[in-house]
Amino acid sequence: MSAHHLPGDPPVPLLLRRSARARRISLRISALDGRVTLTLPKSLPERAALEFAAEKEDWIRGHLARHPGQVAVTFGTVLPVAGRDLRVVRGQARGVRVAGDEIAVSGDRPARSLERYLRELARDRLAAASDAYSAQLGRPFHKLVLRDTRSRWGSCSSAGALMYSWRLILAPPEVLRYVVAHEVAHLQEMNHSADFWAVVQDLFGDHEAPRRWLRENGSQLHRYRFTD
Repeated sequence: MSAHHLPGDPPVPLLLRRSARARRISLRISALDGRVTLTLPKSLPERAALEFAAEKEDWIRGHLARHPGQVAVTFGTVLPVAGRDLRVVRGQARGVRVAGDEIAVSGDRPARSLERYLRELARDRLAAASDAYSAQLGRPFHKLVLRDTRSRWGSCSSAGALMYSWRLILAPPEVLRYVVAHEVAHLQEMNHSADFWAVVQDLFGDHEAPRRWLRENGSQLHRYRFTD
């Protein structure tokens, strides 16, 4: 891939990707983070792709205007953490501490420290919920892994390995618990049949509200960028 920009105010970052299977230029804007990617045939000059993007500038900018922009996490950022909006402030004590509606971080570069803190908090909450639902179902899981996935919030392998996106800690607690109940239910039903949804109902209860929340708001959890 190569990085370019669509000129203007502000400039729009473009990623150019070549594909041996592409027969024409295609344009995609990620629903998760607003990334603009142009895929072009191997033999086509990059200039042609940039001209194509310039022709589509009004459409690109219109789409991005409706898309939640990325948020670089720093002092002053308001982070949704387990159902609470916390403002990032500079702390005096070492590490990360939550007090009231603030989350205090020492040092001058808070993003990495916050990401580590949130990953550990996510692991604690996800492991506790997984243990509880697994015991309720009477089926143990083999291991638990956290990732920063964009295509799914969780998964369960046939070997009993559970995987979750650590960004679920940025969602309301009931949404995190629903995702866990969904994946634990796969320990018994490796499908999305009526029997599977009956297991989810037994474990979690009415799950329509958290499912709807993820459909409508899940992409916003990827807005937050934890790089200094």
